[in-house]
Amino acid sequence: MSDPMSRLTSALAGRYVIEQELGTGGTATVYRAHDVRHDRTVAIKVLRPDLAASVGSERFLREIRIAANLSHPHILPLHDSGEANGLLYFVMPYVEGESLRDRLSRKGALSISEVTRLLREVVDALAFAHKRGIVHRDIKPDNVMLADRHALVTDFGVARAVTGVATSQRMTSIGVAVGTPAYMAPEQAAADADIDHRADLYALGVMAYEMLTGRPPFQGATSQVVMIAHVTEPPPPVTEHRPDVPGWLADTVMRCLEKDPADRWQSAEEVRAQLEAHATPTGDQAAVDTTTLSAQALLRRSEPARVLGLFAAGAALVLGLAYGVTILLGLPAWVFGVAATITAAGLPLAVFTGRAERHRARARVGGAARASGLAAWLTWRRAGAGGALAFGALAAATAGYMAMRLLGIGPVGTLVASGVLAERERLVLADFENRTADSALGEAVTELFRIDLAQSRAVTVLEPAQVAAVL
Repeated sequence: MSDPMSRLTSALAGRYVIEQELGTGGTATVYRAHDVRHDRTVAIKVLRPDLAASVGSERFLREIRIAANLSHPHILPLHDSGEANGLLYFVMPYVEGESLRDRLSRKGALSISEVTRLLREVVDALAFAHKRGIVHRDIKPDNVMLADRHALVTDFGVARAVTGVATSQRMTSIGVAVGTPAYMAPEQAAADADIDHRADLYALGVMAYEMLTGRPPFQGATSQVVMIAHVTEPPPPVTEHRPDVPGWLADTVMRCLEKDPADRWQSAEEVRAQLEAHATPTGDQAAVDTTTLSAQALLRRSEPARVLGLFAAGAALVLGLAYGVTILLGLPAWVFGVAATITAAGLPLAVFTGRAERHRARARVGGAARASGLAAWLTWRRAGAGGALAFGALAAATAGYMAMRLLGIGPVGTLVASGVLAERERLVLADFENRTADSALGEAVTELFRIDLAQSRAVTVLEPAQVAAVL
């Protein structure tokens, strides 16, 4: 029986019945087991054999015993620990739930209310441990379990045991990178020997960043690339990936991510006070914050049937008004045509804006992926402003047209444009009355007018021979 599960089963026979492997991480493998003595389901975490050999049982069990004294509502307690057949293990309650990593993998970014609630609970656990001189050193979504909507921080003492602090010297020769690269504080990535509780606050900031945006601040093809980024590159503002994050929360997260520990929050209690100062004042944990309520209202407003119904009502009102004004004021026919064109163009805009707003609301409530590209630009405010601008331009153009027509300015100032004459109207030109001594003057003036008008493309002048037929 050379595999760890078989070795563990043999060594713990009579105390624990190993049922199945739950998962393997960078430092340990987790098994579900039955605690025979207490008739309960537990989780047994077994340190990797190569790490166990390097760390040593004495050092490991000493650090685990220190962590076992942590009794806090948001810290997963330790039931037992020991060495079995060369394997170092510790026993925890089996949590009927999922890890924060599982939830992020399943949902992506979380709602603002859920992020702030979970962060308050994790920070509360860190403040309790830090006050007792215990630094976690490996805060990440994998080490936060979620049970009955509450966060439970696991693995206190494990990272310190792997790091190892012997009686008089630090253990630096194992060759194991302590922590997880994506969540390492710069001083951890640089292998600084003087790591304190502020490294946990940096990792907390990375985890909060991922909870809000669905991704950590630094990503790379290799662990080395990510670790170098933690040391040398400023993290992108959290609002760059999620603009609706409240300013106070974005500032809290970004301060956790300061490169220099002196520039970060100096204690978990400071972060907790910041989170509690902006907490929703309610005793019901099922209540949601203002952001979620507004997102739910936006979901209702963006229902497709509601959007189409409101658009149809608005279109009928606008077109009815345009038609009435056209008839009453004698506006040109193109005014109503342009109004109808703008309204028709607004239909697909309303549909796509409704879809974008609905997707945005789902992201706030349920942590869906954020909209990008054109969908991120489409909002009800922009759509309304665009419609108002289009109809405002139509009104300005109509007003200008009417003013030019009344004043006889330009091509719209003609009798045809003003509606006095129809296009190619047939005109009868009567003889001018002659009241002068020149008997031929009236006839000459009449003929000159006839010749001049005959050259116009707007009207048709009837010849004298046609007049009798027309009349």
